[in-house]
Amino acid sequence: MPSSTSSFERVIPDLPWRRLALAAALLTTVATVAWEWRVRAWGYAPTLNDTTDLWAQQREKVGADSLVIIGDSRAHFDLDLDELERGLGRRPLQLAIDGSCAYPILADLASDERFHGTVICSVVPLMFFAPGGPLIANSEDALKRYHTRTWAQRSGHYLGMALEEHVAFLKQDDLTLEQLLKRLPIPNRANAQIAPPFPPYFDTLDRERRARMIEQCAQPGPLQDHIKFGWPALYTPPPPPSYVPKEAFLEGMGKAIEARFHDAAAAVQKIRARGGKVVFVRFPNDGELRKIEDAATPRAGPWTRLLKDTGAPGIYFEDFPELANFRCPEWSHLSAPDSVGFTKRLVPHLKKALAP
Repeated sequence: MPSSTSSFERVIPDLPWRRLALAAALLTTVATVAWEWRVRAWGYAPTLNDTTDLWAQQREKVGADSLVIIGDSRAHFDLDLDELERGLGRRPLQLAIDGSCAYPILADLASDERFHGTVICSVVPLMFFAPGGPLIANSEDALKRYHTRTWAQRSGHYLGMALEEHVAFLKQDDLTLEQLLKRLPIPNRANAQIAPPFPPYFDTLDRERRARMIEQCAQPGPLQDHIKFGWPALYTPPPPPSYVPKEAFLEGMGKAIEARFHDAAAAVQKIRARGGKVVFVRFPNDGELRKIEDAATPRAGPWTRLLKDTGAPGIYFEDFPELANFRCPEWSHLSAPDSVGFTKRLVPHLKKALAP
């Protein structure tokens, strides 16, 4: 009697499966090599992606008396870990996040009762006082990964690093299908405003999260121009939403900024009460970007009040000729060689600011 499952039986076609598998493998290899060759011709090279896992890996190394760097991409690009270690006697941990607000990371360190170390915090006022949006989300995503990541995610991270260090096309911020589709020239439409594009790949990253500007960006050329002329749109606040009265919008923004002053002061006091130290640093900027930042957030405004409310020392690059004479090739960050020279000259000021 035939089985009741016989109607579900499938017959495997008699095909040359070994040759088909070999052909598929060959096609995949050729396509992979061709794509790798293509992206290297565009100027890409193997380097790590700055993932939340890589950030969480560094955050896990923070000990009770660690020296920690937090903030935005300027602290990420402009500080050399070797020079800081040589000058301050401790190897710093790099926790600055590109395109982020530093406050959530500062608050997380303040909430870590075991931490009584030293925090070097970069301040770009337009970013530090952002009340919400992607700048806050980038920091919060990193913190969420640190607090919740699983062993499967950890193992996947280590496997990913091993591949990223040898394969150029593994660029999650540039070369995924999603990111390539975002490059399509779609104009703004009613009720659908297109956000300014973030700059493309222009730095290398190692396992300590040390970012270094690539030479192609440090020298005049299309990549440098593409990046520096993209900053004004990113640093210009969007207009208030049409469905919110302007007065109500400005009032809400004012309350959010006031809350940030209060919360930042509370976080700094928590760290200092445990014997820790916090120093704020304003890193160099240049060109049209400096004009935009200075007009939107003059030094006498957020920077001065932040130091007053927190009681923490601050180092403003323009106050010192040896720091002020560095130029940012793409208006926002120092080149790799200049980051070493800048850090070497910054160290004496850090020592003075952190002295008992």
